[in-house]
Amino acid sequence: MDRKLLDILACPQCKGPLQLSPDQQQLRCPRCRLAFPIRDNIPVLLIDEAQPWDPAEK
Repeated sequence: MDRKLLDILACPQCKGPLQLSPDQQQLRCPRCRLAFPIRDNIPVLLIDEAQPWDPAEK
């Protein structure tokens, strides 16, 4: 994912910064503990599509 795009994207719930997962398949919000999928190189930033994420899992 393009770093410039990642810098401007924000969590749709808390408006906080997102982090790219190590496998580059999700954008993760550490505040909300939600993981948003990336499908066909397009981030799906819909709260209904998010999955719970535990930051301790890495």
